[in-house]
Amino acid sequence: MPTSFLGSALRGTFFFIFGLWWSVRYPLKYLRRKADAESQPSYGVRRVEVFEGAVKAFFALAGILVEQFVPAGPHLQLYSPKTHSWMDLTHWHYTTMYLFFLLSGIVDVVSHSPLKLPLGLDRLSLSVALFIEGLLFCFRDYSDAGLDHHLHSLLAVAIFAGALCALLEVFHRDHIVLETFRTSSFLLQGSWLWQIGFVLSPPWGGPGWDQTDRGNFTFLTMCFCWHYAGALAVLAANSAASHCCNESCQLKFGDIDVELDCSMCIRKGNKSSSGALLPEGASDDK
Repeated sequence: MPTSFLGSALRGTFFFIFGLWWSVRYPLKYLRRKADAESQPSYGVRRVEVFEGAVKAFFALAGILVEQFVPAGPHLQLYSPKTHSWMDLTHWHYTTMYLFFLLSGIVDVVSHSPLKLPLGLDRLSLSVALFIEGLLFCFRDYSDAGLDHHLHSLLAVAIFAGALCALLEVFHRDHIVLETFRTSSFLLQGSWLWQIGFVLSPPWGGPGWDQTDRGNFTFLTMCFCWHYAGALAVLAANSAASHCCNESCQLKFGDIDVELDCSMCIRKGNKSSSGALLPEGASDDK
């Protein structure tokens, strides 16, 4: 099953964007809970969850449509009676993966609607979607492409780590350590999908890396560890930036889950400072 650079990059971008968003959102949410331990989930928190689910469902649906209706796609035809063979199983492979993320997005939206689905069902649906993704990558046909198999085996490590973490969140919701680990697994999965695209289908054309060179296996294993170190660095930087923004702007979350308009805080601070410097006569005239 060949891997195209564009397809791998687009899938990687999807996971990396979610990882970046969570690397800012979860530290801010943790700081709010820490400031007010008795607060209940606000309307703003539910709105953010619905927004995330809608974005996830939109991208998954777009992925399904692209995989099925590109010029070389199967156009919803799974089996050809003329050739008595399966039709473009690569596209069906990714369609199946997107289908479960679409279901996960729908569950996210419905879970925070007036229907009041059981708490934790959204995390369970995400865990199932990730397990399905890992299963598909583990049992796809790699033929004799040993390096391709190795790359996707490493990817499966990140996928199953995220799936296990999401499953634990069903029973330990809003646990900052689990949320942080899941975020790092999404960042790793996103960047590694980009790496797979560069290795197997370089965007500048030409053949991919040598599938039989054992040195490539060793290097890419180390590279996978470096990718995770980079994911942790991004997570640490965004967490630190969230903390500094929270401290400097003295964010008041209230009914809003995430507020990052530090420029507004700075403008308010400047106005108050200028007001304090006014002479007493000017203030009396007012």
